[in-house]
Amino acid sequence: MSRVFITGSADGLGQMAARLLIDAGHQVVLHARNAARAEEALKAVPEAETALAGDLSSIAATVALAEQVNTLGRFDAVIHNAAVGYQEPRRIATVDGLPHVFAINTLAPYILTALISKPKRLVYLSSGLHRSGDASLVDLAWDRRPWQGTAAYSDSKLHDALLAFAMARRWPAVLSNALEPGWVATKMGGAGAPDDLQAAPKTQVWLAVSDEPSATVSGAYFYHKKPRETHPAVRDVAVQERLIEACEGFSGIRLPD
Repeated sequence: MSRVFITGSADGLGQMAARLLIDAGHQVVLHARNAARAEEALKAVPEAETALAGDLSSIAATVALAEQVNTLGRFDAVIHNAAVGYQEPRRIATVDGLPHVFAINTLAPYILTALISKPKRLVYLSSGLHRSGDASLVDLAWDRRPWQGTAAYSDSKLHDALLAFAMARRWPAVLSNALEPGWVATKMGGAGAPDDLQAAPKTQVWLAVSDEPSATVSGAYFYHKKPRETHPAVRDVAVQERLIEACEGFSGIRLPD
């Protein structure tokens, strides 16, 4: 049995993954952005160990969430599932003055990775849109660029893949991988999304707990449990390191060796 923490698991793919894990006999801790949502999540999945609350758009709240996770003890896997989509028509600033999309999709996974006690496995949800992300990493805060919601989302999903590959390289004792679940009919994806919703949560569950040789790898990218090519920059160590340096600058949190 494995113990797994899943961010953004009050609904959508995060909750679906939690149900699959629990049905297979694993222990799961849920997460939602506030206490009310955490309570709803636990009512929806009462077999979960507990549900933690933490607003990932806030650096301080994300740090506090990491502390809550560590108080519960070590986890075998962390699934970085939480994300916001590309529908934001303007640059929405967080309490820290950062774009909402960047704070939740990029900076929060970095902070949680840095502060949660090292699990055995890290799983990061990316997207097929990461292939159109900007690998220059220029103006990550969108202070100078005209706002484009889809581009900001694509950038953030590129960042998630970069982080997964960076951690695979930096922490060789931890299995760290990324995946794209497909464009599916969740709240984010919309009702007309064409991909298989039932298949969408299975790869992250597989990467988190499976002992199959194809799942016990590190520094890989998957779609429906099959390897898939990434944006070329994902494997570029210099780009990985620039992202980590930038995230450290924004958060004030250093990634441990």
